[in-house]
Amino acid sequence: MTEHDHTKPFVVAHDAGPALDRLRRAVVAIGNFDGVHRGHRAVIGTAIDRARAAGRPAAALSFEPHPRSFFQPDAPSFRLTSEAAKLRLLATTGLDGAIVLTFDAPLAGLTAEQFVNQVLVDRFAISGAVIGFNFHFGKARQGTPDFLTAEGAHRGFSVDVVPPFLLDGRRVSSGAIRDALAAGHVAEATELLGYPYFVTAQVVHGDKRGRELGYPTANLQLGPECGLKHGIYAVRVGVDGQRYDGVASFGRRPMFDSGVVLLEVFLFDFSGDLYGAAMDVAFVAWIRPELKFDGVDELIRRMDDDSRQARAALRRAPDAFPVLGNPGI
Repeated sequence: MTEHDHTKPFVVAHDAGPALDRLRRAVVAIGNFDGVHRGHRAVIGTAIDRARAAGRPAAALSFEPHPRSFFQPDAPSFRLTSEAAKLRLLATTGLDGAIVLTFDAPLAGLTAEQFVNQVLVDRFAISGAVIGFNFHFGKARQGTPDFLTAEGAHRGFSVDVVPPFLLDGRRVSSGAIRDALAAGHVAEATELLGYPYFVTAQVVHGDKRGRELGYPTANLQLGPECGLKHGIYAVRVGVDGQRYDGVASFGRRPMFDSGVVLLEVFLFDFSGDLYGAAMDVAFVAWIRPELKFDGVDELIRRMDDDSRQARAALRRAPDAFPVLGNPGI
């Protein structure tokens, strides 16, 4: 058996194309991997171990859009990671690459047996599959871990089913992380994710009011599906290869409510023009909910206090920032 070369860069294959050649006969970790949290990493780690032992590539097999969005297009789904963010996280796990399958009507219509035969065997020629204990697949979610295990034995690929990943007796799941973020419990979300929750967006023009208040902000507009609790946070920001500490407001700004939900980030010890820049904002600590103040002076005093609290929280978390890769797409 030829030993697989693990020194090549992480590759991403969408449905088909030459990138798939690098990932044929792979051991695949299969799942949605929203958040690439600690439970997902247990599945991924098992796939890597199995692949290394067999001299095969290790890959994640994921689906875009998220199946929930496909089946419920009118119900915004709070995703922990966009496709791009998910791939940047997967690129740091030790996997050789990721296969992103377009989740559309033809794929949704495949029975579990058809998915195994047409996708896993015929298209990708996998040598092994690794799934979480609760992974279901195929039309009407009829494909169970037991079914996949039996199919693997029949079709000649290994199957590993990874048990729940527990943290202090609690199962780590994307749903639990969404619930924590919706409550503003970013420290809890960090524990479950294994890194601080972050968003990535482009800096847009705002109303320049922050500049008048002595707090010029970089403004980012997140999707309406973002379920993070509105409030003030200590944040760490990555932009143009640099790292900055800061304080951020996420919400509707009760003093100046225009109906638009914005993420406004004030970077400490920074001066410069960030318009148009892509910014990663990691949420390190919760400071307070949004409040409406009696006047601008009271607002500025509270912003001064928010900044002091944010600096203190960030001093306590000197390395808090997600490890992100740059996958070759």
